[in-house]
Amino acid sequence: MKVVIPAAGLGTRFLPATKSQPKEMLPVVDRPVIQYGVEEAVASGADDILIVTGRGKRSIEDHFDNSPELVKWSNSPELLRLEELSRKARIHFVRQREPKGLADAVACARHSTGSEPFGVLLGDTIHVCEPPLLAQLWARFEQRKAPIVAVEKVPDTKVGSYGIIGGPEVAPGLYRCDRLVEKPSLESAPSRLAITGAYILTAEIYDAIDRTEPGFNGEVQLTDALQLLARESPVYATTFSGTRYDIGDRFLWMKANLEFAMRAPELRARLRPLLEAALKREDEA
Repeated sequence: MKVVIPAAGLGTRFLPATKSQPKEMLPVVDRPVIQYGVEEAVASGADDILIVTGRGKRSIEDHFDNSPELVKWSNSPELLRLEELSRKARIHFVRQREPKGLADAVACARHSTGSEPFGVLLGDTIHVCEPPLLAQLWARFEQRKAPIVAVEKVPDTKVGSYGIIGGPEVAPGLYRCDRLVEKPSLESAPSRLAITGAYILTAEIYDAIDRTEPGFNGEVQLTDALQLLARESPVYATTFSGTRYDIGDRFLWMKANLEFAMRAPELRARLRPLLEAALKREDEA
């Protein structure tokens, strides 16, 4: 399976931390966010991973490059794990010349994926799923032979932050999309089912992107390209088994760090009394 990971966003919600560091390289406990995505892709069966970067993102390439000096002087299990991960799939890179939106970033993969269906994972999102989320989506794709997007129900307050789908449920947890709207108002949203940033797409998406006009924020939105495609052929959305961690702003990033740290026995043992003491001080203040 080929997988595309767009990682060219500017990360403005994390400034100044992301002025010279890609947001995809922000750590969640001991690994940068994008490494979780590559691990998920490999666990789903990916053998070819294209990461779409932009200006100032060179550290992503360096992260997945061979590090013989570090390996020589360190026996860190996590470093060895990264070295092994980089050998399990061909990881290569292409640069998006301008930040023109997610659809434009996906279009940078045109020559890499060719006529094959391919997966897409966002570089600032982590999925903890069993089986891995892309594997779940691929199973749906094998049934329908049409593009599949992962969705989950979001509260009203979050509707305006995501692409939202609408359409009939054709099987348990599977919807045929007749409307896909990028960041709609609550009143105009066709449902509360939000696109979470994982897709199986077919080569037809490239023609749809070429015909998509800039939309929200003046960018070419993948949601809009999928809406155009859905008018001509089936596009499906599916719920999934597992948990998604959106690392899109400071609070969500810190929340992910806390939850992942609490899963590690050593860190949990040290964090729990620290958090309890902090909460006690807040209550007494």
